[in-house]
Amino acid sequence: MSVAERAVAEARLWLGTPYVHQASRRGAGTDCLGLLRGVWRALYGVEPEAVPAYTADWAEPTGDEVLLRAGHRLLLAKPLAAEAAGDVILFRMRAGHVAKHLGLQSATGPAARFIHAYSGHSVTESALTDPWRRRIAARFAFPDGAC
Repeated sequence: MSVAERAVAEARLWLGTPYVHQASRRGAGTDCLGLLRGVWRALYGVEPEAVPAYTADWAEPTGDEVLLRAGHRLLLAKPLAAEAAGDVILFRMRAGHVAKHLGLQSATGPAARFIHAYSGHSVTESALTDPWRRRIAARFAFPDGAC
């Protein structure tokens, strides 16, 4: 099974996990970053770096692209149009604001979907509709080997 297939399979195990800001524990609580951290741990064993405390606004007041920089540092950047199941997708929730939401693409084509966690919802698999697509700021793949 490829790294991408393993990532999707692991993310699906998190479905139904309640949203808890800054958490990353399958079944107990997670946010969008926590979900990706959990998938990373399942793939590679340990997280590549410590995650400092963060607020829900994700550095919007300063305009600091924390998540985007981390994606470029730890994952493999891909063209937005080169979508594949297993991709990490990073969203800007509003134009001109920092990218602050993450998900894992679980299917492509006419029934494209992604798995994510967001406030007020448990981890869910959602349709990757045009409103979501317009918000995609970056697309990444997990590296093939341990980091």
